[in-house]
Amino acid sequence: MPRLPHVERHYTERIGWLRAAVLGANDGIVSTAALVVGVAAAESGRSAVLVAGLAGLVAGAMSMAAGEYVSVSSQSDTEKADLARERRELAQDPESELRELQGIYVARGLDPALALRVAEQLTAHDVLTAHARDELGITEAQAARPMQASLASAATFSVGAALPLAVAALVPVRLVIPVVAASSLVCLAALGALAAHAGGASRVRGAVRVTFWSALALALTALVGRVFGATV
Repeated sequence: MPRLPHVERHYTERIGWLRAAVLGANDGIVSTAALVVGVAAAESGRSAVLVAGLAGLVAGAMSMAAGEYVSVSSQSDTEKADLARERRELAQDPESELRELQGIYVARGLDPALALRVAEQLTAHDVLTAHARDELGITEAQAARPMQASLASAATFSVGAALPLAVAALVPVRLVIPVVAASSLVCLAALGALAAHAGGASRVRGAVRVTFWSALALALTALVGRVFGATV
């Protein structure tokens, strides 16, 4: 019987890059907008605001890239270690591993005889993949990809950070705080809705969630800039 092609695209296939991209873009807008608003609230000139924002963009992009690479590499190392151990166990005691796979399928609702047949067929096809997926929960779609996460996070952080910087460079100095804050919140709401839609979740909930925490960050940073800027 010919194998039918699988044409469906599932949201889980996007997990590897979507999480890092959303985190990078969100952090780029929030941190840079908050930095710009905080420095502007201290009654600094445009040049000081832009230098602070540009420094935040470069430092933030590098920090996001390094942080994503290190954290996802740790996940990748753990996955590789689990697969190596599973490979050794399969070589040393394949019968026990077969029974273990059977037990997994029995726990999922198959009767023991059918579970054994399924385990035997999957083992004959690709034993390591079967154990990786059903015993360890490691699949190709959700496998850790450090470089992909690092590049996605750094790139989207830079794009996100460029938005409040561009606004701060174009509007009059006296309007930097309200215009940067308002435009950033609009962009963040759109980003939250887009990310939720890409992940198959509620766009309204995603937009509200991102906007609330971002508004809180901007307000607190503006307060710090106003208080400390007034006392220096």
